[in-house]
Amino acid sequence: MLFILVIFLFLSIIVHEVAHGYTAYKLGDPTPKYSGRLSFNPLAHIDIFGTVLLPALLIISRLPIFGWAKPVPINPYNFKNPRHDMMWVGLSGPASNLIIAALLSLIIKIIPYSIVSKIFNDVAIINVILAVINLTPIPPLDGSRVLTGILPRDLAYKYMKIEPFGFVIAILFIVTLGRIIIWPVVGIIALDILRLSPPYLL
Repeated sequence: MLFILVIFLFLSIIVHEVAHGYTAYKLGDPTPKYSGRLSFNPLAHIDIFGTVLLPALLIISRLPIFGWAKPVPINPYNFKNPRHDMMWVGLSGPASNLIIAALLSLIIKIIPYSIVSKIFNDVAIINVILAVINLTPIPPLDGSRVLTGILPRDLAYKYMKIEPFGFVIAILFIVTLGRIIIWPVVGIIALDILRLSPPYLL
């Protein structure tokens, strides 16, 4: 069953990345289209570590499943308002995951209780996890694009200087403070708002 969840995780990540690309394209940047990243073809999005190795390692370690695909190439200079438009591009990925989670939560309430409903429940929770982690305001996570669009220009410029170290900072944050900050937020969205059940298979 965990293998099935990994497949759904991968599909959810693809939707997340296509949402980034499509939003950028609609806001005036053709780069994602010319790069072939508006496609749902998995081969266009696979990142060996983030899509394959990391989820497998998390499964073996019995930790919450997480991962990522290759970032969609975006040229903000094609936008009319780069900072503002990048904020919407950043929001679109997590929003797509929350939409998936909400749709699955509705389906679960309609279909009979079964292994399928259990899988859908856990896939919905995975999508909430993807959304919450990506909204963390640490570059290069999507939340940093949102915060950059809100901050005054000079502060945003200084803030984005941490991006070269952002990946390490984000991992440390998730590992050290995830249970205190991230998982409670996931619980509020998944259990209290969407009325999902605690995970069965994760």
